[in-house]
Parts: sequence; structure tokens; C-alpha cells
Amino acid sequence: MSFSDEFELLLRARYPLIYIPTREEERVEGAITASAKQQGNRAVYIWDFVDGYQGNLNDAGFGRRNPLQALELIEKLPASASAVFILRDFHRFLEDVAISRKLRNLARLLKSQPKNVVIISPLVSIPDDLSEVLTVLEFPLPGTAEIKVEIERLSAATGQSLDGRTLDDLVRSCQGLSIERIRRVLARAIATHGKLQPEDVDLILEEKRQTIRQTQILDFYPATEQISDIGGLDNLKDWLLRRGSAFSERARQYGLPHPRGLLLVGIQGTGKSLTAKAIAHHWHLPLLRLDVGRLFAGLVGESESRTRQMIQLAEALAPCILWIDEIDKAFSGLDGRGDSGTTSRVFGTFITWLAEKSSPVFVVATANNIQMLPPEMLRRGRFDEIFFVGLPNQEERRAIFSVHLSRLRPHNLRSYDLDRLAYETPDFSGAEIEQILVEAMHIGFSQNRDFTTDDVLEAASQIIPLARTAQDQIQLLQEWAAAGKARLASRQSSLGSRIQHQSL
Repeated sequence: MSFSDEFELLLRARYPLIYIPTREEERVEGAITASAKQQGNRAVYIWDFVDGYQGNLNDAGFGRRNPLQALELIEKLPASASAVFILRDFHRFLEDVAISRKLRNLARLLKSQPKNVVIISPLVSIPDDLSEVLTVLEFPLPGTAEIKVEIERLSAATGQSLDGRTLDDLVRSCQGLSIERIRRVLARAIATHGKLQPEDVDLILEEKRQTIRQTQILDFYPATEQISDIGGLDNLKDWLLRRGSAFSERARQYGLPHPRGLLLVGIQGTGKSLTAKAIAHHWHLPLLRLDVGRLFAGLVGESESRTRQMIQLAEALAPCILWIDEIDKAFSGLDGRGDSGTTSRVFGTFITWLAEKSSPVFVVATANNIQMLPPEMLRRGRFDEIFFVGLPNQEERRAIFSVHLSRLRPHNLRSYDLDRLAYETPDFSGAEIEQILVEAMHIGFSQNRDFTTDDVLEAASQIIPLARTAQDQIQLLQEWAAAGKARLASRQSSLGSRIQHQSL
């Protein structure tokens, strides 16, 4: 159901108090005015703290700097008069006892009158005593049809006619931006070139990065890593390559649903985060990184509002990759937290969205400690697949050494004994192998020569891998994976031998 349809339904059902969280004040007021016109040509009154009521000559300026007086005008109008009252930024006054009491009185009165009060706010901030009388209605960011109309309007103003491909590229790149930001960045492009052109997509993407940075919830993450940069993990790479075209229109016509996402569980430094970046690069999709800790805020209701904002923004940018790193640390120990249930509510909103989302947002979540994850997170339907990413076996270690040395010494790769390096570094993760090579480079550089295989082995002898310092935790992870709780990311797994070796 569209916003207009839902809002008009609330008007017909005489919902007295409606709360719309949005930063697009001008656009939502236009939508409300259009809906009010459809519902018997209702009058629309708009109030803000500085100018009072606007648009009506009889009441112009009424209630200026007086929010209680602004509510009193609603009672003064005849009971039979149909009207919608828009109150801008009124969330700032809801904690006042007089305002709260007046709104609850109005909620009773307006049930029998064709009047509705709409509070427009950039965030959801509702006191407990008003939670039963206020109805929250989400206002989505502009969709592709609305963006297309706006781009065509601006291009027509310059006497330009865009070809279909350029128009589609501009529309797709503008998804996730407000109408005001779209107008601003396109006006900048027109001012620069005198018209719109395909290269303006870069300008739009920079505006999108700016928008995401301002939310302070998501990060627009650059993804330059490739699937070939991942050493080993053949089962996982095959799974990803098969789904490379799953976001295409051809896949929709075939009947395939959008891929939902992956949960990558495993030992630190084994390539889980690298995989998230490589997926975005290989599928040519924007990569958004979510720090779950940023969802939590001090004000009552703000954490839930941030969660809804994150979901709305991710869906508006779809198709995209949403990368959630170390999700186990964010939602561990839900029952023991003394935060009045905020964490539980945020978690509930998040996993409900995971299960019910139909938008092409591919979620890649990583976790190091499976025991810290709530059981609901592991239930089928949240993710397409759960992969266990364990320590690399000897063949995978050889591939990891090859990837790094091909980047560090592409013209001298054959001088390194990859088989020996792989054999002499059991229980080392991919991140630890990279650190070994950095240490070997320091050894060679300090002696004014290039580093050698022996330098790499000497560096390895000086590093104690995590597999030994956190042996018990890693053994539990490997036993969990060996029990068939997750799909193995590596084709040739040595889980059994590692478990046996660690238990000795």
C-alpha cells in the first residue's frame, strides 16, 4: 500500500493523531495536501513555532511561538468542518504536561469529527503517555517513478531530451536520495555542463555518500577487492558466482526471488570481511557498512527510529550489499541487558525485516563467536545460507601466499617456495599470513635486500597464531561446524584432523 493510500485510509477511519517521521517536509506536505483534496477537498492548516498558522488569511500567524494555542484552534473550528492540521517539529513539545493532556483530550474529541492532526518530525520521539493515541506512519523516500518524473522535468527545462539508457542510469543512481537532494545535485550538474549527461552519475554518487555520512548510521564503503583476492573458500566462491546474475530482470522473469544474504561464521582473520567487499565488487553493487552500535542512542525511542531509518535507506539504495561486521558482539546477551528492552526491540525489528524483506538488499553478516548469537538469528529464512569459514588448509594457505606475493612481488613470485611456506605455517589464518609477509619485508628492508622465503619463515616463527592462544574457543567453533550446523566454505576441509590435533 502506498503512502497516499494508507494516509487516506487513516483519514476515512478518523484516526485523530498521526505522527509522520521524515526529513522531507515539503514533499510530505504536498502528499498530505493532495490526499486531503481527494477526501472531500479538506482544508489544510500548517503551523510552525516561528510563523504560527500559514495559508489561511483568517488565522494567519495564530499560535505563533505558542504550541498550546495552536491546538486550541482545532477546537474553535465548527465540528462539521473537514480539516487536516499539520504541525511541524511538534515532537519538541510532547513532553510538556499541558501539551500531552491537550492532545489526549483532542484524541477523544476528534473521533467524532472529520479532523486530523498530523505531526511532522525528523525522528520518532513519543512519550509513553501518548503512545496509545499517536499513530506512526512511515513516509518512504521517492521511488523510481517519482525520481524519473523529476529528472525529466529538469532536463525538459534545459530543452534536453535524455535517451533511455542515460535516464535509467540517472534514476538508479538517485535512489536513496530525497527529492530536495536530487534537485540540488542535478541543478549542480546542469550548472556545470549546461545539461544532464551520463558522467553526472559520479556527482550523484558523491551526494549519496554525503547523505549516508550525515545519517551517521551507514558508511558508503569502497569495494575494490575481487573474488580472485580470496585464497581458498572454494565452496563459498562457487555459491556466490552462481548468484552473480540473481538481481537481473532476467532472473525475475525466470521466477527467482532476490537473494537474501549470508551469515559468515568463523575464526578471526579468515577472510569474512574480505568476502563482503569482494561480493559487492563482483556483483557491481554499492556496499553499505552498518556499525550496529550506531543504532543505539540515549533518547527514548531514538534507537528504534535509527533502525527504521537504516532499513529505509538500505531499501531505497537497493540493489545493494549491506555488510554487518561482528554482529555477534552487537546482539550478545540480550536477556541480561539493563536498557529497558531497547536492545531487544532493535533486534526484533532487525530480524523481522531480515525474514520479511522483499527488496534486493543482500545482507552479509559476519560473526566470530556463534555462541553469542541469539538462536533466532540462525533460524532458516533470515539468510539464504550460513557458511563456516575455518582456518585455511595447506592448499588454501598456498593460495593465500600466492595472492599476497603476486601483489607485493609480481615480477619475482617464482623465487618464493610457496609449497614450503604453506607446509610450515599450520594453524595460521589469512590475516596472520599477511602479517608474516609484512614482518618479512621489514627483515629484508633493514638489511638493504629483498625478503626471501627464509625471511618469511623466520617471521612466522616469531608470531603465535590465534589458533593456539584461543584454542578452546576455536575448537568449539570447529566442533559446531563439524556437527553440520553450517555449510563449509572450503571444499577440502581438515576440520576433523584439526579437532583431533587440538584435543591431544
